[in-house]
Amino acid sequence: MTKGSGGGSGDGGGSGSGGGSGSGGGSGDGGGSGDGGGSGDGGGSGDGGGSGDGGGSGDGGGSGDGGCSGDGSGSGDDGSSGDGGGSGDAGSSGDSGGGDDSGCSGAVPDFRCLLQPSDPPCHVCSQSLSLLPHLNPNYRCNTSLLIDYCSKEKDGRHYYILIDVGKSFREQVLRWFTFYKIPRVDSIILTHEHADAVHGLDEIRSLQPRGSTDPLPVFLSQFTMKSISMKFPYLVEKKVKEVPRRVSLLDWKIIEENCDKPFTASGLSFTPLPVMHGEDYIALGFLFGDKSKVAYISDVSRIPPSTEYAISKSGAGQLDLLILDTNIPRKRGLHPTHICFPEALEIIKRLCPKRALLTGMTHDFDHHEYNEILVEWSLREGIHVQLAHDGLRLPIDL
Repeated sequence: MTKGSGGGSGDGGGSGSGGGSGSGGGSGDGGGSGDGGGSGDGGGSGDGGGSGDGGGSGDGGGSGDGGCSGDGSGSGDDGSSGDGGGSGDAGSSGDSGGGDDSGCSGAVPDFRCLLQPSDPPCHVCSQSLSLLPHLNPNYRCNTSLLIDYCSKEKDGRHYYILIDVGKSFREQVLRWFTFYKIPRVDSIILTHEHADAVHGLDEIRSLQPRGSTDPLPVFLSQFTMKSISMKFPYLVEKKVKEVPRRVSLLDWKIIEENCDKPFTASGLSFTPLPVMHGEDYIALGFLFGDKSKVAYISDVSRIPPSTEYAISKSGAGQLDLLILDTNIPRKRGLHPTHICFPEALEIIKRLCPKRALLTGMTHDFDHHEYNEILVEWSLREGIHVQLAHDGLRLPIDL
């Protein structure tokens, strides 16, 4: 979550004049079927499949401009210094803001480590139950991002824009919305149609007032819309039922999988960033912010060259913040649908943001251990990089 225009250490605090973003938890392959089919780990192409920019090489050409400067120096184990570490997974004040959750599609702890523990037991999953979740950065819900955006209009109203509504959305609301006093959600943006991104849509009704209310805008690709129509037909059908039932009231808005087709959600402009989530599947990342530029890419196996150009120095100018998928620590062969830790660091070097947060980690990542590694990497490369954690809150001027 982010807020304000900068500064602020500790718990993210800091106010100021500008928006912000956070880096929230969890990513993963989504999998799962839900109320009606749906795909699993990358399933099918359908209307949205295809290759997009496909082809290309590796993670995409891209620029990067060589050696980056930036905020450099790493921070502590849990990233609570500099431009807005701290905790918190939702809203904030200031002129804009955001929040974040950081886990994979299955979330952490992993059921198998608890029900059929290994010898020795998994340290990360064991610790996940030994501490309260808000004190434990190794406890991870599905990846999401909540942006607390303060309108530039005279009224200075706060708008709450949520990217992805996964399987653990209810838990995220109970833990972080209540902690940060987030009163509502004004817009939803979906990266793709896997369970870790959409299976909390039914819970949106609990955020909406009873009685007459305007439907909540949901921005998504045509392919994701087609899948949701099968998984949640009762959220999509518009015909009047014989027996009224209370369901989420949603206004579906189709966006294009095209870097040249921006859209506006609750007053904030977003540029879609098509990326490969497995070679037969396109997911979306998003670029947003005028004063500060933020790129959010939570589910990716390869970034096509045209998308990498759109978020590079040559395209958008230097990023202030990159939030990037990193599903597994090291290459165990190539993961078919996610980048691994070394690949994420190579992408960060090419895109050269001032700061980067890694999200979507499995239980193979111990938060403190890997952030110690990243402190050294950050000092060496001149780019401040850390693992995100659930409830992370960052001030940033949008």
